[in-house]
Amino acid sequence: MIRIRIGIAATSAGVLLAVLAGASAGCGVLPELLDSSPEYAPGAAGIGDPYFPGYGNGGYDVVGYQLDLRYDPAAEQLGGTATITATATDNLSRFNLDLAGLAVSSVSVDGTAAEHARDGNELVVTPATGLADGTEFTVAVDYGGRPQPLTSPDLGAGGFQVTGDGAIALGQPESASTWFPVNDHPLDKATFDLEIAVPDGLVALSVGVPGKTTSADGWTTWTWSEQTPLASYLTTLVIGDYRVRRSTHAGRPMVIAVAADLPVDGPAEQAMARTGEIADYLETVFGPYPVDAYGGVVVSDDRIRYALETQSRPVYGKVFFDSEPVTWVVAHELAHQWFGNSVSIQHWRDIWLNEGFATYAEWLWSEHDGGPSADEMFDREYDRIDWSKPTADPGRSGIFSQAVYKRGGLTVHALRRTIGDDAFFRLLRTWTAEQRNGNASTEEFVTVAERVSGQPLREFFDTWLYGDTAPAR
Repeated sequence: MIRIRIGIAATSAGVLLAVLAGASAGCGVLPELLDSSPEYAPGAAGIGDPYFPGYGNGGYDVVGYQLDLRYDPAAEQLGGTATITATATDNLSRFNLDLAGLAVSSVSVDGTAAEHARDGNELVVTPATGLADGTEFTVAVDYGGRPQPLTSPDLGAGGFQVTGDGAIALGQPESASTWFPVNDHPLDKATFDLEIAVPDGLVALSVGVPGKTTSADGWTTWTWSEQTPLASYLTTLVIGDYRVRRSTHAGRPMVIAVAADLPVDGPAEQAMARTGEIADYLETVFGPYPVDAYGGVVVSDDRIRYALETQSRPVYGKVFFDSEPVTWVVAHELAHQWFGNSVSIQHWRDIWLNEGFATYAEWLWSEHDGGPSADEMFDREYDRIDWSKPTADPGRSGIFSQAVYKRGGLTVHALRRTIGDDAFFRLLRTWTAEQRNGNASTEEFVTVAERVSGQPLREFFDTWLYGDTAPAR
């Protein structure tokens, strides 16, 4: 992102034989001692993130989301059904989903009606019977209402925002819960399928591979599918008047959309036209492109003064293309398809693993495209940064700070200088390959860096990521 934001419980063989003998003698102890009914308990109302304890939920792992929705811009109403396939990771008597504001009319689990209640932005679901650890189950939630963004005094607004001609659902660190029930934390990545009907004449854009578009009775249904597991904040929904260009790049669909009120063939479209070229260059550095589609969406809304790496199809605020077709922001968001999307963070304190490498991708692209070199960019930013602010574990209010972005980029280049180009670029490809479609922490990155380089690097990372004074260049 860029901002300008039944098993038998341990019973010994001897005891078991005695029990069996007793049972055969008519003692009646076998049913009691061999009762293997699991104990059920509620899933946690948070996934355990130190910065955001209420984000996500415990007790299950989502496999995929399937949304069948309709949005009426005139009434500002969103409604439909979310079908969530998940696997229990504990014996669950009930579980939570994150859902902000919208009204729920019914919930079923595996086709049977389930009790449901609201606790703030938590939807608490109690199935008719407990869900045993390891059981795959399906939840269907019928819901609707007028979605609202979530606001934070230190992180701003994110989520579903109504526009003059439609809506934009976008944001980090949370946004998905404002428009569908979700386990809203990067630790629970899942596939994502969307069908959404909007009035004829409007476009409905999202992530992944485009499917069929059909019209009936004044409504057009758009379909999108992302089968590479993604973190929930990497979903998006953009509805409105857009110029859409579809093509194929490297065997994958490319969908680029620009708000209709922005100039035809203007700076935004010129920058977007280089998406495939930039992705191809980054592939030579980071390894194979890790998602199933390409593209980008440029929105014309003054509230969106940032770009976000929504999976396969980043969303850009028009502010980046006011006068020039700048491409550094495209390089940044495309780099996130590897760093942040494919390799996602363990907790939000690890966000430099996303933003530091995406910032460094800007520098690499600049050098490749005839601009300042990575060395020159390093020297410029080194002299500007506030070294008193840590890069790793920057605090909740610091996750979008320059310490994360710029000092993160400085750390990456300093690592390159320390271990040499050969080890550095092998490290990038090793990291993205080994951690593909997973989650990772700063500690894991340090371990991999030491293994690949063959050098002790703990002191280096302590200095560059956590120190409060400028390290030697």
